[in-house]
Amino acid sequence: MISLYRPGDSLLHRLPAGPKLLVVMALALGVSLAPASPWTLTGTALAVAACYVLAGLGAIEIARQAYKLRWLVLVMVLSQVFFLPPLTMAANVVRVVVVILLANLVTLTTRTEQLVDAIERALTPLRRLGVNPSRVALMLSMTITTIPVIAGFASQIREAQRARGVPVAPLAFVVPLLIMALKHSDDLADALNARGID
Repeated sequence: MISLYRPGDSLLHRLPAGPKLLVVMALALGVSLAPASPWTLTGTALAVAACYVLAGLGAIEIARQAYKLRWLVLVMVLSQVFFLPPLTMAANVVRVVVVILLANLVTLTTRTEQLVDAIERALTPLRRLGVNPSRVALMLSMTITTIPVIAGFASQIREAQRARGVPVAPLAFVVPLLIMALKHSDDLADALNARGID
């Protein structure tokens, strides 16, 4: 879900990454603080759908992004259904889904390097406090590029286990994934050291 960028020429594609991130943060805060009413929830969902249409992505992309959140929604519903009123539970679920869909919309319409550059610029004032914006941006960039790699490792392991007829077992899946992830981490550290990056 991280490297989602879809090329396009919509208004959202042309909007700089910095203002886009600020707008998403403001909307996320607004959604979180909005009263839990059916009208508010419906209006919020429609507004997010309109943003996807404005970006030229359409209903299929909205459905695809929402479908990826099915397990999160299930966990949220099961953990709240016995303790909260239905409207409150629905508001909590809609708020989380809307914020994630908005964040996904940013990655769908903004290149990764633009996001990293925007975050580095935003952190520049913190240089006086000892924060190194370039190093934070590098760390963020490596995180973003590593997540799809780890997902690829997970897919390789599962396909190899299916080919051997290995039944689904969490331990048999997690251990090789951890080993591959640590090996990748060592290789990445060696590459950084070879380029003189501490």
